[in-house]
Amino acid sequence: MKKFDMHNHSKYSFDNDAEPEEMILAAIGLGLDGIAFTEHDTYEGSEPVERLKEKYAKYITILRGMEFSAPSSHILVYGIKEDLRSLDGISEAAFIEEVHRLGGIAIPAHPFRVGLGYSLADIKGLTAIEGMNGHNSPKENRLAVDMAAKLSVPFIGGSDAHEPERVGFCYTEFLDDNITEENIVEILKSGKYIGRVSGNYRELWALPGSHFLLSS
Repeated sequence: MKKFDMHNHSKYSFDNDAEPEEMILAAIGLGLDGIAFTEHDTYEGSEPVERLKEKYAKYITILRGMEFSAPSSHILVYGIKEDLRSLDGISEAAFIEEVHRLGGIAIPAHPFRVGLGYSLADIKGLTAIEGMNGHNSPKENRLAVDMAAKLSVPFIGGSDAHEPERVGFCYTEFLDDNITEENIVEILKSGKYIGRVSGNYRELWALPGSHFLLSS
């Protein structure tokens, strides 16, 4: 099995100061097999990561995707090497259909925090949803996982990290041993994976003052 954190942001999302290399080193330190950079509304923004792929190839697989801001939600995109600016403003259903037509895969992110929530049931052609997100409350993650079960689709996990300290809070456990940027779309379509949470995430939400305890 391989553990990939499928949702991370560096300073190229323009909402934090994290260097991509810091995020990669954090992932390596945690023993992750892969990390995906999903900068906000840009694939091109993660271009600086390319030079790091070879540098750290012996230690970790680095993927590039993006997190697209749809009208009422955010959608993770993998396998499309462009910014998709021409799709700004279209509905989630139309966006997902177009991404799939272009050969990529579109996965609704944190659907019960900023997302479609129960409206996911109205979206046709879903391949997967993000069930475990490191910035969600346990309750929000549980609702997403329950929705995945209801829709009979798999769910991924990602930290939604904006700083190195939060890398690895959630991750995706893949059955496939060989995961690359070239085959990630087919692997995600296969459904042979599951989202997981780490001990660090559990410790965070068990702290006094957390909005939801793990049992909520």
